[in-house]
Amino acid sequence: MELRVTESSENELSIEIAGEDHTFMNVLKGTLLEHDDVSAATYDVNPEQSGGQTEPILTIKTVDGVDPLDALEEAAVDVRGKAVAFRDAFEAAA
Repeated sequence: MELRVTESSENELSIEIAGEDHTFMNVLKGTLLEHDDVSAATYDVNPEQSGGQTEPILTIKTVDGVDPLDALEEAAVDVRGKAVAFRDAFEAAA
């Protein structure tokens, strides 16, 4: 997975996540929105209407005093935990 920051400020971060699609982006966005310190999280994967963009761009806005990169890191850890829990439940059911 290749990441590239496209915009960054105190409470907002836009990051291109190469090679991903709606499946991963929806999970990551949803997990970000579960955090009280994230005021908004969205992504865009529509290259034809985005000036030729070919990779999804995730945008995170946080409340004052919260670094959006820290919020992204916490969400990534949560996504991994959810994936492990799903795998464990799947294996137990098999």
